[in-house]
Amino acid sequence: MEQHKAGRLNLTDFKSVPMRTFHITWLSFFMCFFAWFGIAPLMAVVRDEFSLTKSQIGTIIVASVSATVIMRLLLGYVCDRIGPRKTYTYLLAFGSIPVFGIAFSNSYETFLIARLLIGCIGASFVLTQYHTSVMFTSRVVGTANATSAGWGNLGGGVTQMVMPLVFTGFLGLGFAASMSWRLSMVVTAFGLLLCAFLYFRYTQDFPQGNWDELKDERKKDLAQHIDGESNLKELLKDYRIWLLFVIYGACFGMELTINNVAALYYIDRFGLDLKSAGLMAGLFGLMNIFARSLGGVWADRFGVQSGLKGRVRFLALILFLEGAALLLFSSMDILWTAVFSMIIFSLCVQMAEGATYAVVPFINRKHLGVVSGIVGAGGNMGAVVFGFLFRSESLSYGDAFGVLGIFVMAVSFAVPLIRFSPEKENFEKEVMARAMAVKSP
Repeated sequence: MEQHKAGRLNLTDFKSVPMRTFHITWLSFFMCFFAWFGIAPLMAVVRDEFSLTKSQIGTIIVASVSATVIMRLLLGYVCDRIGPRKTYTYLLAFGSIPVFGIAFSNSYETFLIARLLIGCIGASFVLTQYHTSVMFTSRVVGTANATSAGWGNLGGGVTQMVMPLVFTGFLGLGFAASMSWRLSMVVTAFGLLLCAFLYFRYTQDFPQGNWDELKDERKKDLAQHIDGESNLKELLKDYRIWLLFVIYGACFGMELTINNVAALYYIDRFGLDLKSAGLMAGLFGLMNIFARSLGGVWADRFGVQSGLKGRVRFLALILFLEGAALLLFSSMDILWTAVFSMIIFSLCVQMAEGATYAVVPFINRKHLGVVSGIVGAGGNMGAVVFGFLFRSESLSYGDAFGVLGIFVMAVSFAVPLIRFSPEKENFEKEVMARAMAVKSP
């Protein structure tokens, strides 16, 4: 299997199957994130139009990440059975419907329903990680997973900056504010449909071909869902998966939470206008240009030097630093110090995400889609739980961030409990040695 995969990440390659798939995958994920959080930087306008309370905004935040939990669990299973190409295409097309729908909301209730359904496109992360995992060798799979996810997550930062400008552009054309934010979401929905076409037309399920083109026996092998290391019931008993579920909630769950509340936080705490708050909030997401990839790169390096134990140790370290940086951010009262500490926190949280998914492919190769789905759902479950802190009228946003910083630091001490058998360590060392010898096309 390894000899058919790419042995290095050649970002200037747009022709080979692995790299073409890589580029379209991260671009589609970027668009999903852009659409998922497209309304977040405009929530001040929506809040005024619908006269929303802090509790209602908190409920909207929780709803925006709730549906993704179920979809991530479901799509990991589906991906193991029909392949990532069709699964991703269907998700992109379906996701455009509630994005169009939010433009027609006329009350808190209808807005809440649309926001809930938009969360389904957050499951694109599982498909992104699955697709890059089957396209790259063990030598670079952590880097490839982290880079595709990081550049996709970048959409959550870019949308904070771009959507206020799109909104302002529609205002400049003479549209009222109530129509301008709706038209901004319509433009975003068309972007999802374009990505659905590109994904179906130009990607491929596996390096050797598409699901439907492969013979039945080969299809079973490539899909990696036949009984092997364990059956599905035994898989769900693996504590390491559920520990990674919590760990990913502590990093990716925090990113989702920041994407939802950062603009409002800067408006309410520092008195910024819509565009300035969007710019400050967008700086958090822009770190995805390199931060998540950096986490994958360092995890791969630790893996080359110290095996699977090295990957786990690096994850524990960067998660602890994430919690400490969040605690620092929560205490800042001056704008420039808040932005600086937020950038440090962003660097750590996204490196922790990359490091998490540099471990995921080694938990169970036969059920990669299911494992990716469960761990990915942990990120959204974390965001759901964290969202309830921001519903509280007695807690300020800064206080809530402080509580979460302590929680993340506590979780980091549980990371070393992720262990592998000596046989597994030796097997992966052999796989790594073969991967290092593979010459990438």
